[in-house]
Amino acid sequence: MGLHLENEKIGFIGIGNMGEALLRGIVDSGLMSPDHIVAHDIDTAKLYNLVDKLGIKSLESNTALVKESDIVLLALKPDVIKNVLTEISAELHHPKWCISIAAGIAISTIESQLPEGTPVVRVMPNTPAMVREGMSAISPGKYAKDGHIDKVKKIFQSVGKTVIIHEKLMDAVTALSGSGPAFVFLMIESLTDAGVQLGLTRADAFIMAAQTFLGSSKMVLETGEHPAILKNRVTSPGGTTAAGLYELEKGSIRADIINAVTAAAYRSKQLSPEIL
Repeated sequence: MGLHLENEKIGFIGIGNMGEALLRGIVDSGLMSPDHIVAHDIDTAKLYNLVDKLGIKSLESNTALVKESDIVLLALKPDVIKNVLTEISAELHHPKWCISIAAGIAISTIESQLPEGTPVVRVMPNTPAMVREGMSAISPGKYAKDGHIDKVKKIFQSVGKTVIIHEKLMDAVTALSGSGPAFVFLMIESLTDAGVQLGLTRADAFIMAAQTFLGSSKMVLETGEHPAILKNRVTSPGGTTAAGLYELEKGSIRADIINAVTAAAYRSKQLSPEIL
């Protein structure tokens, strides 16, 4: 991938796990040159480590970072973002704009603490972004234009796939792709335990279970076929797969998964009362 944002400078406020994943994705994909990326974090040891490894530039304060940046990416925890917005607001003048990955913080909350008309785009990525197979949902604020959205898509496509959604669906996103990896990890763990019970070594069962999930997901994405069609192709009449599927359906696996995602969405709404 060539440089698509070579005339832009992006500043990262916060380099936790997701911030670091995005930094690495942007640099490794060649989307932006490291000398066009600046970062600040209270964890100076981690910050300087990334400076050494990636060739980015560190700055001593959030305000200094905003002065040097065209795009400000807020990779912050929800409990500190409001204080940071107050701190940087005076420096965030046109045409500077923001991307926020702060969980549960509404676009309107961010817009209200920045100069009138500042474009804001909210993104909900998930943890597989750490291995560049993430899923990021993008919600533009009222001042964000198509150009801003296109740039956000390019940034987050450096660590996986993206979709554009209305912000009111963020609780559903949190439940499905945000909590979803934990549900998948549980299923991989269960398949592994089953393999061990049937005599496989744990190491062999683990790699078989994990690779089966990876390969199956890739088939769905690359063929574009409905999962039911692919499932039926594996299921021979009276065969082993049919026997296993019968037990899963008898145990209401579909309802259990739907209920798990629904419960996670409900909890997300409880934890984010400002998003209505």
